[in-house]
Amino acid sequence: MRFYFSSMLSMLVILGLSSCLVPDKSFPQLPDGIWRGVLKLDSRPATPNPKGEPLPDKLQLTFEEVTQGELPFTFAIRYNRSGKMVMELINGEERILSGDITFGRSRYLAKDTFSVNFPLSDTYIHGLYEENVMEGEWVIPYRDTYNRIPFVAKYGHNYRFTQLRKPPIMDMTGSWAVTFGLTEEEDPYPGVAELRQKGNSLTGTFLTETGDYRYLEGTVQANKLYLSVFDGAHAFLFEGKIGQDSLIRGIFRSGRQYQTIWEGKPDQKASLRDAMTITGIKKGVPVAFSFPDEKGNLVSLTDIPGKLKFIQIMGTWCPNCLDETRFLQEFLWNNKEKDIGVVGLAFERYPEKEKVLPLLAAWRKRLQVSYPLLWAGSHRKKEASVALPFLEEVFAFPTLLILNERNEVLRVHTGFSGPATSQYKYFKKEFQEYVNKNYNK
Repeated sequence: MRFYFSSMLSMLVILGLSSCLVPDKSFPQLPDGIWRGVLKLDSRPATPNPKGEPLPDKLQLTFEEVTQGELPFTFAIRYNRSGKMVMELINGEERILSGDITFGRSRYLAKDTFSVNFPLSDTYIHGLYEENVMEGEWVIPYRDTYNRIPFVAKYGHNYRFTQLRKPPIMDMTGSWAVTFGLTEEEDPYPGVAELRQKGNSLTGTFLTETGDYRYLEGTVQANKLYLSVFDGAHAFLFEGKIGQDSLIRGIFRSGRQYQTIWEGKPDQKASLRDAMTITGIKKGVPVAFSFPDEKGNLVSLTDIPGKLKFIQIMGTWCPNCLDETRFLQEFLWNNKEKDIGVVGLAFERYPEKEKVLPLLAAWRKRLQVSYPLLWAGSHRKKEASVALPFLEEVFAFPTLLILNERNEVLRVHTGFSGPATSQYKYFKKEFQEYVNKNYNK
């Protein structure tokens, strides 16, 4: 706790550094190579539970939260040929680059300062650097609460959770039927875990009916498992204990704002509802909309030409939306001969257009989006459902509608299972076949 409070004291100082920075680009500022970062999440347990006491009887488990809410991740600092510094976040097979890094000097503290921006996520890390240690915070500006998380990183540490090598009690490779939300305050909801284990190393992801948790990386130690991901937009932490019945029970955290209890059991046939059956269209309600584009001009569905039309319901804050956007761009590139109209309806966390429109412009530029992006309203699902009254509800971001030339809805695909999942390659194949079949109807 002493370290935590000292970190928070440092945060108060860091917040006042912006006027004290002295840029210095004459030498490499941070040592290149591997770093181990830690985000210090709220360490309260998922349910009221004095330390060391059992969780609810239905779980039959005394769960020792070994990480104490610390989410580890690894990253690399690189320098390109021109000497520009780049941060490379490492999560399993995925690499996320940010070259938007500033380095300076605090006259007040006589210490080096740094700031790493993640423009697509609208978040940043900043703090102090001294003797191969970074200490600061991850800032999420669009949140009203839990919007600052203490951060520390040490150079030269290339492990994620631990360097221990306790023999695992089982090989966890395969599919697992998962249930989240096992607390008194929630309604349980389903998931599927796809895990790959090699020795103590564990990678994989969790699929839900709204999307997947992307590229998770971690370890198995005896009867405990640990997985995490930090991609600049989200910070996910999974802990679990493997019982004698091969059931996993543990805690899932999403940043500081959400935590719950989950359990999983081996099931090679585990599945979720068909993504084409989750979101319905209201009978008798015309499919129509009119929202402003990045320049403030109103654009309606009738302004979108095409024998087929894709309506992408998304948000720039949503990693699964990012995966879907990349998929759509690749699809359009590979089907340039087809007359397909696409429009993105962005439901954002900011209510001010002065903040939203630059985000849409940055999204378009960095992802090379070729179709219009419209600001459709708030990211809250209830408000999004009101903005699109022809849908029974907006269940998930993203949601993709396919319409014919007469603006009749052919199908609605809810959520998106991206490249971190086994479902992605099957989805790509099926989507191409569906478009080919319905293009000339």
